[in-house]
Amino acid sequence: MAIPFDQIVIQTVNGLVNGMILALVASGLTLIFGIMDIVNFAHGELVMLGGFVGATTLAITGSFWLALAVAALIIALLGALLQATALRPLVGRDPLTTILATFGISLVLQKYALWQWGPSARKLQEPITGQFGLFYLEYPWYRVLTALLAAAIIGALYLFLRYGKYGIWIRAATQDRVMAQAMGIPVPAVHAVVFGIGAGMAAASGVLFGPLGGVTQTMGADFTLRAFIVVVVGGMGNLGGSILASIFISLIEAYAALVVSPAQAVIVSFVVLILTQLFRPTGLFVPTPK
Repeated sequence: MAIPFDQIVIQTVNGLVNGMILALVASGLTLIFGIMDIVNFAHGELVMLGGFVGATTLAITGSFWLALAVAALIIALLGALLQATALRPLVGRDPLTTILATFGISLVLQKYALWQWGPSARKLQEPITGQFGLFYLEYPWYRVLTALLAAAIIGALYLFLRYGKYGIWIRAATQDRVMAQAMGIPVPAVHAVVFGIGAGMAAASGVLFGPLGGVTQTMGADFTLRAFIVVVVGGMGNLGGSILASIFISLIEAYAALVVSPAQAVIVSFVVLILTQLFRPTGLFVPTPK
């Protein structure tokens, strides 16, 4: 049975929007792994905490934009604190040790959220409520705004890494941690900043996602799993690859939802993960060495 063209266009837009939110989450995770070699299983819980902090700030102030900024700042500071206290001693240790440590942190954060905000979902009020016609569907402007904001944050990260003083330090520490320290770059401080940036990006994702799907204390696991699929498919530590993989995965899930249920469409991302590990273990979007 032929799929109508208008449904394909709508699913393409949905895939791009979801892909940009996922790219925002995966970019922070990729940045942390690229410089610290730490597999952060608590990353999804930082998304969840960002959503709850944003929802609380929005309820108090009534400003979505202030909620976005406050959540990103608070969770960025929390991320830097976690790195400095719990994770810094684990840098360079066995990967299994860091996996277990970050998994333990994720459980602590999840239980804290349950104690602080309870099991009920919190849904944030979107800052704009208008819609525009997309074939037979009234498509919300907020979904488009979400994709643009995520792209803007990722673009700001790129400019920071490319031209900022700390960005240059981060790239140097990524290339050779020992050499960077020998050149006088404060690598421990750089690690804390990187973890803080990754945590802040995760928090921003949680706030942006809040009006779309709500915020619950169990949502972190799904974001962590999807982000790890993206990071592996895009290439571990490859920032550009993680962004492309986010869009790619989200698009194929959106197209799969045209022929199967959305719950079944998620399986496609796992199939892509398995095929990537079998035939291109370095990642689909990592340049082939000449």
